Amino acid sequence: MAKEQLQVLNALDVAKTQWYHFTAIVIAGMGFFTDAYDLFCISLVTKLLGRLYYYDGSNNPGSLPSNVSSAINGVAFCGTLAGQLFFGWLGDKMGRKRVYGMTLMLMVICSLASGLSFGKEPKSVMVTLCFFRFWLGFGIGGDYPLSATIMSEYANKKTRGAFIAAVFAMQGFGILAGGMVAIIVSSIFKGLHPAPAFEFDHVGSTVPEADYVWRIILMFGALPALATYYWRMKMPETARYTALVAKNAKQAASDMSKVLEVEIEAEQEKIEQQETGGGNDFGLFSREFVKRHGLHLVGTATTWFLLDIAYYSQNLFQKDIFSAIGWIPPAKTMNAIEEVYKIARAQTLIALCSTVPGYWFTVALIDRVGRFAIQLMGFFFMTVFMFALAIPYHHWTLKGNQIGFVVMYSLTFFFANFGPNATTFVVPAEIFPARLRSTCHGISAAAGKAGAMVGAFGFIYAEKGIGVRNTLIILGVVNVCGFFFTFLVPESKGKSLEEMSGEAEDQQAVDNNVV
Repeated sequence: MAKEQLQVLNALDVAKTQWYHFTAIVIAGMGFFTDAYDLFCISLVTKLLGRLYYYDGSNNPGSLPSNVSSAINGVAFCGTLAGQLFFGWLGDKMGRKRVYGMTLMLMVICSLASGLSFGKEPKSVMVTLCFFRFWLGFGIGGDYPLSATIMSEYANKKTRGAFIAAVFAMQGFGILAGGMVAIIVSSIFKGLHPAPAFEFDHVGSTVPEADYVWRIILMFGALPALATYYWRMKMPETARYTALVAKNAKQAASDMSKVLEVEIEAEQEKIEQQETGGGNDFGLFSREFVKRHGLHLVGTATTWFLLDIAYYSQNLFQKDIFSAIGWIPPAKTMNAIEEVYKIARAQTLIALCSTVPGYWFTVALIDRVGRFAIQLMGFFFMTVFMFALAIPYHHWTLKGNQIGFVVMYSLTFFFANFGPNATTFVVPAEIFPARLRSTCHGISAAAGKAGAMVGAFGFIYAEKGIGVRNTLIILGVVNVCGFFFTFLVPESKGKSLEEMSGEAEDQQAVDNNVV
């Protein structure tokens, strides 16, 4: 009887943690660093855009009309959703590596272009910004399924969860970098172009040079992506794609021999046996897929959808919450550049204290505790802290209680990241068959982005319609639903990708037929 698993896949599963694992984390993670930077840095500059382009001569600083604000915040999400579905599918058709380069180039070009605009009129500036942010989102969308799939297919069995989570954790540094770049750029401009506060000089408080501030912050997102382009192109295609999807055992063995620095024999005949034996060639829309993985896909998509409603509505509207509790002074008391500085400072503090540590807790514990337990625990505590913020909301707004509010708010973030925000990304890259892995991850991620759109747009109208307190109660209920949908998702800790996807059993069946 033939051995159960291809030698090249077995070699990857049992490989000791080596230097190439860390280079893969950095190369795949840099995409995520850029994604987070680009998606979140826009919330640092929306108030500035309002002052620059929508001041109407009244006693209040200019602010973006709510439809323009929605478009700027949300258009990248629309692009991301489309990119996740399209590039997820393409990654299974053309191979992970080829598509990976495309998404990166798209991100670099659109990051740079979103800082340029055609014309000076508010309308033309906003239209070009939205256009390029849509395509930037499209590139970012492709990065989700591809980074996760590449990392899961490169990793060994024992520490796979930590490696995929580490790629995702680079998001935390991206958010942090967004805040730091905004602080540095606004400090420099504040020093070079001092201006009075808005209440003393309505027009003079927004210096013309402030127009450069938001452009520099947005364009900076191209640098980290550009820096890793060369390394991305040098990475070989993953062995699982080459062997199980492209059916080229020789190429897979030679690629991995170089990477792992061990001799691996090519077992082409075993792949051919598998092809003739059938059993594992069902498509995404087949009855067999629904039977084996239908509920898994429902589980990964719904939990990601529900998580992102809560996560993104919190994230994009940090600055409003900070203003409401007095962490950021009223807009009238600052000039335009100072306001960017204060918003960035508050967001960076939250990222440093809660967002970044949460990610790394997941990395440290995911292969010990397991995905399932971390996700359940995360949803549970997010629910607890949401209700603790919402029910006595009036108490938190009183003077002297703000620090308590910020601590609770930070804890919700901490448990999102040491919880479902990381696990919803990890699990879809582990439980589906190789030839559908990238597609299924893309579908799950796109469901998440649909949730982000509900969170981002819904929050704008909910806050005005039913107030912050009721909105927080709704978000608490969303987290409760996430808790229960987690039960649809299987635990993948310590198992090989082929065991999880059922490909190992199919190989076993083929082997038994051959004997």
